[in-house]
Amino acid sequence: MAERRRGEELERAILEAAWLELTARGYAGLTTEAVAERAGTSRPVLARRWDGKASLAIAAIRQKLATYPIEVPDRGNVRSELLECLDRLSSRAAGIAAAFTLFSSEYFAETSSAPKDLRAALIQGQVQSIPVILERAVKRGEVDPKKLVPPVASLLSTLFREYAIMNFSPPPPALRKAWVDTVFLPLVKVS
Repeated sequence: MAERRRGEELERAILEAAWLELTARGYAGLTTEAVAERAGTSRPVLARRWDGKASLAIAAIRQKLATYPIEVPDRGNVRSELLECLDRLSSRAAGIAAAFTLFSSEYFAETSSAPKDLRAALIQGQVQSIPVILERAVKRGEVDPKKLVPPVASLLSTLFREYAIMNFSPPPPALRKAWVDTVFLPLVKVS
């Protein structure tokens, strides 16, 4: 007889099952019945931990994203750090695509939340790497802080998110390099 899973082990198994269901069927097709069956547990076990499929989906996406950390250590060069950050973000593209299924479904009607609330729930407690990289680059004298106005400072994140959502895949390495070298750095480098 198989040993019964409990605590964190059971929760990880449920969230992995929810992730697999979410990526296979999208948010609209996600059911607690299918998640419970895939995880080898019951719906009441899920109901004790999450108050519905919305919170279950967010927890599953957060668990998956946590397996791909995006914090980039100081490499002494803003270009290298930005490219590494975009590489790390690329490993999260499936999570971004799964999150998009929430944006394009009944999620907002179910939860009475706005897209910014969903984004906040998904990134809660995570370090935002690009601002950290840019702060280091300013201190090293590579980036002009006066040029980091809001639309410019968030440009790489916006380009990445747009590509991942529209294509359900990460941007190719050549495109990420072009964003950094021909779009972003010319806008922010010290003259």
